[in-house]
Amino acid sequence: MAHISASVFTSHVPAIGAALDMGKTHEPYWQPLFQGYEYSKQWLKDNTPDVIFLVYNDHATAFSLEMIPTFAIGCADQFTPADEGWGPRPVPMVHGHPALASHIAQSVIQQDFDLTIVNKMDVDHGLTVPLSLMCGQPKEWPCKVIPFAVNVVQYPVPSGMRCFKLGQAIRRAVESFDEPLNVQIWGTGGMSHQLQGARAGLINKEFDAKFMDLLINDPEKAASIPHIDYVREAGSEGIELVMWLIARGAMSDVNGHPAPKLKHRFYHVPASNTAVGHAILENA
Repeated sequence: MAHISASVFTSHVPAIGAALDMGKTHEPYWQPLFQGYEYSKQWLKDNTPDVIFLVYNDHATAFSLEMIPTFAIGCADQFTPADEGWGPRPVPMVHGHPALASHIAQSVIQQDFDLTIVNKMDVDHGLTVPLSLMCGQPKEWPCKVIPFAVNVVQYPVPSGMRCFKLGQAIRRAVESFDEPLNVQIWGTGGMSHQLQGARAGLINKEFDAKFMDLLINDPEKAASIPHIDYVREAGSEGIELVMWLIARGAMSDVNGHPAPKLKHRFYHVPASNTAVGHAILENA
């Protein structure tokens, strides 16, 4: 059977992708951030999965205000890097795993979570920046990727607890797939940041640190954080952190197994006007 071996959590700031693409990673502003991912790149080389189930949010690229699914799973064979207004990023095509994605959709919908099945879509920086941070600039991504888009842009957005329970359903779906696949689940977005209004530029290091502590050690308490606390404490875009709870809910300790092992934890501010958080957990 397939199994989830690890979860990866990371921000997906678009300026990070631009810094990579323009060769600015060694500049004084950017070097501390990219240094924080050096361990992670080696870890991924040593622990390359067959499939990455990558939770992210679309930024009005595949979806618009005309149609915004709460949860959407990419079931196509491949996904093209999106043109977000200045041309597509110079990154490889994303190759999917239609069989596993379709199985997860079937299983999760039967567990009473409504998913939108997407058979064609472009993927924006929300998905490609995490891949670049963890993989560098390869000619091909090292494994197949299943995109899983969550609406955290247009209200109403899903609660942290619903995302956490969805992660549990995804774990059950993966474990019922009849192939011996090694699957990692990545939760991306966040941490604290606000892009507009009177509080534009807000960063709350204390909230970010507490959230990461809870995510690692008490995920159910993290999942209980009410929506208004994200907005008040982490800014209007801090709600992206609920996507981390999908990945955390898919870890085996939530189902009564031993706690996962923390392999790496990193935090840096600022990247553009955003706090960057990152962690890797391995299932016991």
